[in-house]
Amino acid sequence: MKEQTLRYLRTGALYVTLVGAALLVGRCVSNGAMESGTTLAPQGAESLFNGTDLAGWNGDPRVWRVENRAIVAQTTAETPIQSNTFLIWEGGTVKDFDLKLSFRLTGGNSGVQYRSTVVEGWTVSGYQADMDAANRYTGMLYEERGRGIIARRSQQVVIEPDGRFTVTGSVGDPDELTAAIDMSDWNVLEISARGNHLVHKVNGRVTVDVIDNQVEERADSGILALQIHTGPPMKAEFKDITITRFSPASVAR
Repeated sequence: MKEQTLRYLRTGALYVTLVGAALLVGRCVSNGAMESGTTLAPQGAESLFNGTDLAGWNGDPRVWRVENRAIVAQTTAETPIQSNTFLIWEGGTVKDFDLKLSFRLTGGNSGVQYRSTVVEGWTVSGYQADMDAANRYTGMLYEERGRGIIARRSQQVVIEPDGRFTVTGSVGDPDELTAAIDMSDWNVLEISARGNHLVHKVNGRVTVDVIDNQVEERADSGILALQIHTGPPMKAEFKDITITRFSPASVAR
């Protein structure tokens, strides 16, 4: 009789444990997913630029070169470009990651594409961490050939399933974030992508924080690329480019 009772208690405990786990999973699914902090361990930082040449990258050789261990894109009055052009990383697509690089601009507008798509040739569409020499947009989230400006510097934004942009808060004082960026010197850009949660930092300060709930328009994976924009003569420089990839994260809400 005692052995039967013990077996019953053990079986009951296992049943309770399994039911509890099922309820937990059910709550996660009903909420859209588990919280976005549930990624597994990072796979280690990977350098995307050897500092010597453009091996592993593909772009217009009339625009892109390597100089002083930095990737350089330059246009002049004699060599303008007719449309935005990109230097595309050929290492495949990326999903969840931390990307870090240093950049410097002399005139004009540039950006870093991520989870993007090659339209044709050296033309790219998708998420972009924007930067400009006038420092009006540096650090914001823009979607090239897509939804345009998604979040301006200092904004916390949720993109609703129907495509509406809702500013839900602020990540800092706009003037202080602007003052922390010196476009005459090197600045450090960091991009964090976890599921549908996108965060940009410049010089260690968060500049935008975005949740993209528009399933039909958002990108969960894609290519990386560097941009140089049409317009007056300019020079964009990039160096110390590294990526740390993560196992796919859950969707944030």
